[in-house]
Amino acid sequence: MQNINCHQDIITLEDVSFSYQSQTVHKGLNFSVKERDFIGLIGSNGAGKTTLLRMIVGLLKPESGTIRLFGQPVSQFKDWDRIGYVPQKNSFNPLFPATVREVVLSGLYSRNKLFRKITKADQKKCEDALHAMNIEDLAMKRIGELSGGQQQRVFLARALINNPSLLILDEPTVGIDSETQEGFFHMIKHMHQHHNITFLMVSHDMEMIRSYLGQQPAAESGKLKFYKKHSHDLQNCVENDLTHSLKELRQQMESRREVVTVGDLS
Repeated sequence: MQNINCHQDIITLEDVSFSYQSQTVHKGLNFSVKERDFIGLIGSNGAGKTTLLRMIVGLLKPESGTIRLFGQPVSQFKDWDRIGYVPQKNSFNPLFPATVREVVLSGLYSRNKLFRKITKADQKKCEDALHAMNIEDLAMKRIGELSGGQQQRVFLARALINNPSLLILDEPTVGIDSETQEGFFHMIKHMHQHHNITFLMVSHDMEMIRSYLGQQPAAESGKLKFYKKHSHDLQNCVENDLTHSLKELRQQMESRREVVTVGDLS
């Protein structure tokens, strides 16, 4: 059993404010995310959900206040390989000249190691992530050639490859078919319950958020609502990487399809 301190702050927001072109987006935002929390972030269009995530990962600087990651101010934080981040699909430049394999492997790079040498172990992680998301046949295609749903699978594989301690997801299932959505939610609930990982997810799927995180938000700020579930008991899996549960889920789905096919023929 791992020694887990479930009271450690993973994300801390202290009086965070942000304005865009003189329009206030966030004002005096205070919230903390503790180890093994699952936070679902809900808000209307223009509520600042994506802005908040971008501040947390250091892509935007707050106008005032402090954001801490694992106890360190974002400006001083160095362990970016501990964080997996899937931005909104519409933030991606489709002309970016990279293959699917290159995009997934880039999830292993930290901001301090942009040109690290890819090892055999890294290649194996990449193959596992590609297989888990059922995109291994797309490995050599340019990312801009893919459909929106395929691109999102690539970005999910990229975020999962490094086995992050914190996974930040901005509308991760937009453009993905319902079967893949079901599988993805199954996977992240499994990871939350059985692994030492913390989730912060923006989603438009109120039914999914409330079914797992409860009917009432844990906190509200402006137009934002924070739903929260804490996983107290760490039930270790034999496997401790993120992709194994995706692979198992894919096998289960394939088995179900085989059963349906046989049933149709009988």
